[in-house]
Amino acid sequence: MNKKTNIVLILIDDMGWRDLSCYGSTFYETPNIDKLFNEGMHFTNAYATCPVCSPTRASILTGKYPANVGITDWIGAHTKGILIDAPYIDHLPESEISLARSLKNSGYKTWHVGKWHLGGRPYYPENHGFDVNIGGCHWGCPHNGYFSPWGLETLPDGIDGEYLTDRLTDEAIQLIEQSDGTSFFLNMWYYSVHTPIQAKREKIKKYANKAITLGLDKIDALEEGEYFPCEHKSTQKVIRRTIQSDPVYAAMIESLDENIGRLITAIERKGELDNTIIVFTSDNGGESTAEGSPTCNYPLSEGKGWMYEGGIREPLIIKWPEVIKPGSVSHFPVTSCDFYPTLLDAVGIDLMPEQHQDGKSILPLLKGQERIDRDAIYWHYPHYGNQGGTPGCSIRMDNYKLIEFFEDNRLELYDLEQDISEHNNLVSKYPEIADRMHAELVKWRESVHAKIPEPNPEWNELD
Repeated sequence: MNKKTNIVLILIDDMGWRDLSCYGSTFYETPNIDKLFNEGMHFTNAYATCPVCSPTRASILTGKYPANVGITDWIGAHTKGILIDAPYIDHLPESEISLARSLKNSGYKTWHVGKWHLGGRPYYPENHGFDVNIGGCHWGCPHNGYFSPWGLETLPDGIDGEYLTDRLTDEAIQLIEQSDGTSFFLNMWYYSVHTPIQAKREKIKKYANKAITLGLDKIDALEEGEYFPCEHKSTQKVIRRTIQSDPVYAAMIESLDENIGRLITAIERKGELDNTIIVFTSDNGGESTAEGSPTCNYPLSEGKGWMYEGGIREPLIIKWPEVIKPGSVSHFPVTSCDFYPTLLDAVGIDLMPEQHQDGKSILPLLKGQERIDRDAIYWHYPHYGNQGGTPGCSIRMDNYKLIEFFEDNRLELYDLEQDISEHNNLVSKYPEIADRMHAELVKWRESVHAKIPEPNPEWNELD
């Protein structure tokens, strides 16, 4: 029987780089994800292709940078400040041959469970190569909350009070248990840990007590900063979290971890664990400067919605028994659009470079190679984030990262090996490096026809 390797792609919403104990958190507890970390390969320089959700999701499914797809902001967003929001498309185009469609065409059963946020009903998962869609719709978060009735059009309400993360896992487990032996692709895209920050009462109490034991309740974790640069929040100030100490968020993380443990146990019980690639990552950085600022990404700067590392650097763990050495680590920079060619390559399906134009197969890294052929990674976010970030684009080459901010065309250059917190702007110290990287950045964004925001003639800056 020529059964191909199963694929489980677990995408968390808004999980920061330090939101796991295996990635350095001393407050959150994630034993099941830690086990996955120890059994697979983890990446120290893994990136989302955008600091907000929809563009990264589109990138995963197309193998392209968001600017190349045309989705550069979370779908539904419209913001302006000194600049007017750059235009973007509000759905994943049907012309894209998604990762799911490629796998389906090669004989896989394809299941989507959880958040979608890539357009309205004509563009739902079932129209992009998925045999099953459970919970995926145009919503970017559970508008009615995580406790049933949640009102999702693609997932019947459960009993009153049922927790959405539990229910989505139940649905995925049922798909696995009822599978007929055909190779499957499970696209497990949890709504957690996106707002609203809600968790089970007993877990919240546990972490409230833990915060007291650690003395975190005595620390003022939130700092008031500057006014927001976007018009719709211009009278409000950015609130930065300086430590991880929110009991509700910690409880939410624990529930997520429990469910990932349940999911992996179900795969093992089915006898498929040794024939399954498991990928675990996030769509953008942790929420650290707005919407309650539930987490802290330190030592990374800022978080979701920002061009700095806290907005784009992510946990990435990949487990593949008998291929990936347990406990291995890769320091080579990788990004969201790499998953498409990597997974095709891993399961022996011919690559489609005309589709996954920007992604690179990282299969050699998974097999122990230290590097692949890549000169740079790019980002383009020509929008104001709801969290305080301003429009910009960025490039990483080796250890250097250059950011161009569109409001004033300011350039910032950082050596991430020496300065992961992006405190020391090196543009004046290394102008030749900045010029070379900026030229590459401009060349790239012109090649993908990236949209640049225009000045806002109606902008009146507040005193």
